[in-house]
Order: sequence, then structure tokens, then C-alpha cells
Amino acid sequence: MKNNIEHQGQSLKKFPKDCPWCPLLIHIFLLTIFCGLCYFLMQQNLRQSANDPQIQMAEDGITENLPTIDISKSLAPFEIIFDESGNPISSSGILNGAIPTIPSGIFQYVRNFGEDRFTWQPTSSVRISAVVVQTNSGFILAGRSLREIEKRENQALIFSCLAWLFGAFGLFIIEVLALIYFRGV
Repeated sequence: MKNNIEHQGQSLKKFPKDCPWCPLLIHIFLLTIFCGLCYFLMQQNLRQSANDPQIQMAEDGITENLPTIDISKSLAPFEIIFDESGNPISSSGILNGAIPTIPSGIFQYVRNFGEDRFTWQPTSSVRISAVVVQTNSGFILAGRSLREIEKRENQALIFSCLAWLFGAFGLFIIEVLALIYFRGV
């Protein structure tokens, strides 16, 4: 069997016979990049959409009559009102029986740029999607737990890994069949 393929009058070299698995490795590499990119896009979409309710709450201003919740247990959104110095005035969310505080650098950032959207981790087991905006009298933080979003992110990772596994297995089967058919291995 020749080691060249004729295509439109040009000679194209096949992969060397001592590397029959090279096409498979290249395809698995491309599959890995594709699955990784898909997971990254899904994760970013989930995480960015987690901010949507807080953006509305912070931009609309102080929401009256929000129930007081423990942010370590509840999925409900909450607000914290800060004065111009960044001291908490009131809150519908508490943590360990007190109004949680955010790093003071966030207030300076909001003074400069008008808004900040960030992931806030007041304790090791609590992660909050937070939005802070400046008002005439201080700042408003609107936040909610990322617990459910992070579960969805984990599911997206599992689905991406399964897609990679099934894709790699399918490529392996195709490569074996191609080797048997074209090279008589």
C-alpha cells in the first residue's frame, strides 16, 4: 500500500505507519478544547445570570418590607443599606445574628464606577452573588445565595465530562475501524 494519497494532482503524505494513533490524539485534543470551551460558556452564562435579580433590586432602590433572612440558610434575595462611609444602617439579611459587612474597597470602587457586581464569601460556607450601587445617601447591596447556581455549574461540568467521554470513545471506535479497514491492522 502506498504511503501517499493523491488529491487533485497533489501528493499528500499520510501519517507515518509508526504513528497510527496520531489522528485519534489530534481529534481528542480538539474534542477536549471544544468540551472545555462549552463548559466555560455554560458556567459563565449561569454565573452572570445569577446577578439579574440583584441588579434590579439595587437599581430600583430600597425595597420595603423584605423579610429578615439568615443568608447562610435562605435562597431569598436580600438588601443591606450602607451610609456614605460604608457603615451598615439596615438589612434584610443577617449572618450569625448580625448585619454582614463587605470589604471597604468595594465602596471606593463603586464611588469611582457607580456599580460593582461580585461574588462575596462572608464565611467559608456562604457564597453570595452581590451588586452594590451608590445612592444619594450611601450604598445599597442586593444579594442572594449562589448555592443553586453552583449546583447547576457542577451539573454542567458533569455533562461536559460525559460528552467528552462519549466523544472520545466514539473517536476511538472510528479510529480502530479505520485502521482495520484502511491499513489491515
